[in-house]
Amino acid sequence: MDRPEPIPRTEYRHFLSIQTRWMDNDAYGHVNNVVYYSWFDTVVNEFLIRRGVLDIAKSRVVGLVVDTRCTYFREVAFPQTVEAALRVGRLGTSSVRYEIGIFTGTEALPCAQGHFVHVYVDRASRRPVPLPQELRDALSPLVTPPQA
Repeated sequence: MDRPEPIPRTEYRHFLSIQTRWMDNDAYGHVNNVVYYSWFDTVVNEFLIRRGVLDIAKSRVVGLVVDTRCTYFREVAFPQTVEAALRVGRLGTSSVRYEIGIFTGTEALPCAQGHFVHVYVDRASRRPVPLPQELRDALSPLVTPPQA
């Protein structure tokens, strides 16, 4: 498997500071891998909620994760603050590839990066639907050319 190159901070469009917690550290003294996926979810949903395109209780269309990956470059440990950086690698008809970098301090390169793909579905039927125009409009500024 090819290891992706780290994507620099300058290639991301939206940033959210997140304070690590004592409980995030595992027995090896660093933040456990599952916490990174929580950060991925947090930065994406924070963006969507603040832009008014996701009401977690009432939205007719919701995104379901169908693919995810994380690559780790450096350790993070409590009490560091991380910055979750977000961009959109692909805006499809009914899916979005969110790409996330996790940065510490003013580092130019991430300590971890990954992606997840949401397929947008009707909340009731769970069948894929085209992205609503307001969601497409909110995400368009985050679209960047895909990385090799």
